[in-house]
Amino acid sequence: MLGETGLEVSVIGMGCWAVGGDAWGPVDDRDSKAAMERALELGVNFFDTADVYGRGHSEELLGQAIGSRRDDVVISTKVGLWDSHVDVKPNLYSDPKLIQNCCNESLRRLRTDHIDVYLCHLWWDENTEVFLEAFEDLKRQGKVRAYGVSTDDVNHLRHFNRDGRCEVLQLDYSIFNRKPENEVLPYCAESNIGTIVRGPLRMGLLTGKFSEDTTFPDGDVRRDWPVQEWWPEGLDRTERLKHLAGEDRNLAQVALRFVLEHPAVHTAIPGAKNPRQMESNAAAAEVSFDPQELKLIDDVTPTGASLT
Repeated sequence: MLGETGLEVSVIGMGCWAVGGDAWGPVDDRDSKAAMERALELGVNFFDTADVYGRGHSEELLGQAIGSRRDDVVISTKVGLWDSHVDVKPNLYSDPKLIQNCCNESLRRLRTDHIDVYLCHLWWDENTEVFLEAFEDLKRQGKVRAYGVSTDDVNHLRHFNRDGRCEVLQLDYSIFNRKPENEVLPYCAESNIGTIVRGPLRMGLLTGKFSEDTTFPDGDVRRDWPVQEWWPEGLDRTERLKHLAGEDRNLAQVALRFVLEHPAVHTAIPGAKNPRQMESNAAAAEVSFDPQELKLIDDVTPTGASLT
């Protein structure tokens, strides 16, 4: 159960940022829809997207892939970053009517009459009351079943939940980013807030497929990773973690299972560009650890610490 929303979600979901086609390198729409269809076959029922992913393209593909199976899935989408960013002041989303109009457009692209989880995409604390007013109206209209925010800032989360109305949080959490263990996840547990983990594979680093020779294409959000100060240490830590992989599980599955071990986590949403990746992600639900394996993870990244 996703917190107190009444929504039952698979512990492994599918993140649909990459399938938008504008931030993660080349992607084929046929492969993307095949990955979504494979997810449904495997019992994955939770799909997370946003209106800004591919300027609506991700939502459109998801709506096409789901088709008549709408009642079998739980859809999460986000609003707040279309032509907007933390560096743009003031934020464009200053009128609840704009947010409601954005919701209507998402509904059209998703080919549905309701969104199960609607999230504010602003990870910084601005126009919070505007989003809350719009979300409450949308919930009364039956267009939204539950709502929340996507942020790693506990103060922003507290503001969004000032009246106890925030039902869901989407947050970045992984073996390489354990900071949420300090404040955010305990607050969610205390407040009965449903949690969706994004970035459980550290944007692909925790798959173990990158090396010093790795380069990323133009248009990939990871384009400048190889020149970042943390990159060599990230590769080194990944090598140490590879001892946890074996014939029955790969490193990505280990990383996914790790975030699910936290009692405050309800679901994780790794991306998938094709059915093979979706199959690998879904299998992570069956992975288990012994105490020594958990100790190795703690040695690589201690509780509450982060790679960067």
